[in-house]
Amino acid sequence: MLTDPVFAERCSPLSFAGPKRAVAPALEIDQLPPIHAVLVSHNHYDHLDRAAVDALNRRFGDQVLWFAPTGVGAWLRRRGIGRVVELSWWQHHREGEVDAFCVPSQHFSGRGARDRNRTLWCGWRLNWPDFSLMFAGDTGYAPVFEEIGDVLGPVDAALLPIGAYAPRWFMAPVHINPDEAVRIHLDLRARQSLAMHWGTFVLTDEPLDEPPKALAAALARHGVAADAFRVPGHGDTLTLESL
Repeated sequence: MLTDPVFAERCSPLSFAGPKRAVAPALEIDQLPPIHAVLVSHNHYDHLDRAAVDALNRRFGDQVLWFAPTGVGAWLRRRGIGRVVELSWWQHHREGEVDAFCVPSQHFSGRGARDRNRTLWCGWRLNWPDFSLMFAGDTGYAPVFEEIGDVLGPVDAALLPIGAYAPRWFMAPVHINPDEAVRIHLDLRARQSLAMHWGTFVLTDEPLDEPPKALAAALARHGVAADAFRVPGHGDTLTLESL
């Protein structure tokens, strides 16, 4: 499974301008193991990479089931994607043993000057019989995460963003900082959280290496064990045990 796959050199509609990748992808698309599902949270260029969508479709075709929020499914179908589950907030789809819930987040959408908020943004909660996963996408902090925890129960693993948060006067409504990521970890009652959305593109004002340091300080402030919210390095493989 992939989440918001971006393999482009720049997260931009232009190949020669826009935020440039600081760290290469750990794997290229032709090096991936078999992929069966892709979770798409919204349509910003740093989360929905047209070239990656095309390349994944060429390699895997209908082997992949794409999960997308309302409006983004139509964009995927125009790219030739055959299998799309398109949901709005709190809608649910069952696929085999997996229950997929489209859950709210606090963000926005748009790929151009005229389509702001024309499509939805979201997170995804997936429940297997013996494991559950939360992918938060992009979000500001909001009471909705406590609601998600109340409605769907504790989650085994949560993928939570920790970067692209400065300056706060501008970014706070749409991007959480590490302290807020810890609060979401607690709101969701996550047994384990994994940090994402940092250290690849320079999108905001904080130094590229600051988010993990700020996360460590936030975990200490909130009394959360360091190994309950881990920060994978680029290309790391982690095994989640005893959840």
